[in-house]
Amino acid sequence: MSDDVLVCGSVAFDTITVFEGHFKDHILADSIQSLSVSFFVPTMRKEYGGCAGNIAYNLRLLGGRPVPVGTVGADAADYIVYLQQLGIDTSLIRVLPDMYTPQCFITTDLDNNQIASFHPGAMTHSADNDLSGREAAWAIVAPDAKEGMFAHARRLHAQGTPFIFDLGQAMPLFSGDDLNEMLQLAQVLTANDYEASIIEQRTGRTIAQIADGLQAAVVTRGAEGATLYAGGAETHIEPTQVMKVVDPTGCGDAHRAGLLYGLTEKWSLVDACRLANVMGGFKIASRGPQNHRPSRAEISAAMKQNYGVALLD
Repeated sequence: MSDDVLVCGSVAFDTITVFEGHFKDHILADSIQSLSVSFFVPTMRKEYGGCAGNIAYNLRLLGGRPVPVGTVGADAADYIVYLQQLGIDTSLIRVLPDMYTPQCFITTDLDNNQIASFHPGAMTHSADNDLSGREAAWAIVAPDAKEGMFAHARRLHAQGTPFIFDLGQAMPLFSGDDLNEMLQLAQVLTANDYEASIIEQRTGRTIAQIADGLQAAVVTRGAEGATLYAGGAETHIEPTQVMKVVDPTGCGDAHRAGLLYGLTEKWSLVDACRLANVMGGFKIASRGPQNHRPSRAEISAAMKQNYGVALLD
């Protein structure tokens, strides 16, 4: 049995700029109907990102064997080399030479308000990236083009590969019927508390009721930790102690990686959720989605400090 983890989702670039002022001073309510503004942004950084890229990065930190499943353009050559240098199998990243890699352009002001634009690029063809026949212990279907998410989910279900369904930023694309179909294919659901409320509203079922048809459902609650729904029980997973809060970007992806590692290693669901919280805690103390670099020893120490277990030793 392979211990690979198929990580289906976006592989993208994040370009982040900072406006050293306040949007509210330039976007005026009485002129919003003819908006035309330009912001001087003296600082800029470009980050490797995308849900599949971020989850694979964090899973590799843990010593896992992630295999990202994504669709990129020719401009992603440096990203692919970077992943390979980390020891990540990039054989299921499909390159479309006549398209751009998905890209998010974010401008932040001094109040931490954000204006963002997303170009899907090659991601619109993610459904054509066929993972059929690739053995894996677990998989995750993370935010991507809707057609790609369904294609991956159906292929994973058909070949008997258990997977996590992570709705995330794809939430606006899924109706109640879409969600119910995806939940019939998946083994585990992950969502933050806002996403969970939308899922409940659109399906007409509570998360506890949804979890009855799954192996588990995990709802993250930011600084309050997470809630595990499994086996008819609801378990609160205490949050970790965080040294500092720098940037929440990618925290959900880090959390998913911890959960996936625990599932692959056949840990208890509670311990897998604890590791997920630890990984989110490391991520939030670093700017950007892939710039935190804790060692396995440091992750194990954090597990011991926060939960009294050191399963990575």
